[in-house]
Amino acid sequence: MAGDCLGALGHPAVRTPNLDALAAEATVFTRHFGQSAPCGPARASMLTGLYVMNHRVVANGVPLDARHPNLALELRRAGLDPNLVGYTTTAPDPRGTTAADPRFRVWGDVQEGWRVFAHFDEVEFHNYFAWAAAKGIALPADPMALLGPEGTPGPSAAPMRMPAWASDTAWAAEKAIEFLRTTRRDRPWVLHAGFFRPHPPFAAAAPWHEAVAVDRIPAPLGDAAEAEQHPLLRHWLGSQKRSSFYQGATGTVQPLAAEEVRATRQAYYGLIAEVDDAIGRVLTALRETGQAEETLVIVTADHGEQLGDHGLLGKLGWFDQSYHLPLIIRDPAAPGPRRVAAFTEAVDLMPTILDRVGAPVPAPATASPWRPGCAGRRRRPGATRCISNTTCGAAGPTRAGRPSAWTSMRRRWRRSGPSGSSMCISPACRRCSTTWRPTPARAATWPPRRPRPGC
Repeated sequence: MAGDCLGALGHPAVRTPNLDALAAEATVFTRHFGQSAPCGPARASMLTGLYVMNHRVVANGVPLDARHPNLALELRRAGLDPNLVGYTTTAPDPRGTTAADPRFRVWGDVQEGWRVFAHFDEVEFHNYFAWAAAKGIALPADPMALLGPEGTPGPSAAPMRMPAWASDTAWAAEKAIEFLRTTRRDRPWVLHAGFFRPHPPFAAAAPWHEAVAVDRIPAPLGDAAEAEQHPLLRHWLGSQKRSSFYQGATGTVQPLAAEEVRATRQAYYGLIAEVDDAIGRVLTALRETGQAEETLVIVTADHGEQLGDHGLLGKLGWFDQSYHLPLIIRDPAAPGPRRVAAFTEAVDLMPTILDRVGAPVPAPATASPWRPGCAGRRRRPGATRCISNTTCGAAGPTRAGRPSAWTSMRRRWRRSGPSGSSMCISPACRRCSTTWRPTPARAATWPPRRPRPGC
């Protein structure tokens, strides 16, 4: 879900009354960005507090090293019960299993630590389609065909073949509500309630397919010279397949006619309207079960969507549309409304949740906690960012109002690195988990007497 797709932020087309009502009593972060795309790397960063360069999940299906802590495991250590409705797109560490493990046959499975209440296997949708069949839906030989629009495959204003009461959004809402109504309230719980939508294939169930008027849909950004930006963008513009976004379609995305962009956006905004309605039902169940005033509610996404901007669909490249995310945090202890325009990152979400529930933040986590209403990360009074590594951002001591992390490193050496290393070596930094030691040959000259170029 793209970060600007909220009525509360003034989007001209989207219909999000329930999220807007939540925003009216919460903190809305207007410049919140994810670490990567697609969902595998993005969720790995969100749930481990690590940047992609550290957790190394660079694409869907790439395994997550088992040594990394994650949100679910840390919540368990703190006495909370982490439950999952949806998916996490996590491939297991191959050193703990074999190549025959069926979890390697899909883009990703469930991350270690989550108690699965209802799993949405995002490749075959087996659990969801079994639920739909139990509801009375007659499944064809290829059930995925039900997620496409009626009529000709491709960008279409027609509704999805699957009725709204049996959509995957309805499945996620029903399972989340079922959890809220059946879970034991005397045990602290966490629910990761994941909605697959808005996501390709771009087709919304009736009546959501026409929830947004066509004349309110904004035109895409970009022009005919987009391919001149970079050879990689030229490659994407010529190679994106329509089948990745429209059920049963063939050929490449480009050329994408203006009416096709409008139909795609109308379907996308319709999917958002359906998710908004589903989230409203989940929040109603939270209130009806008497748990709303003791529950921290966070609404966010893993990545955005190009939606025709710069000629692209999906999530890729370097444009804001792929990385700008929505983030709403309703904290009963800090009621809104409040807007935070400071730059924030999804990698900070895991330590923020742990800090809020009183759990320690694991040392390997690259990120730092912040609280709703804070302009970015929390720092100790009088502290500045560590100046030894531009990717670190940890708090370091100050002297006479100027950063003095390097002086502190020389005075209290705790972490050192080989020549040319860009690892943060501030003694005040808990975010760099690996300890380097100088070789005997370099011990006399290590640490260096002044910052290396680029520090």
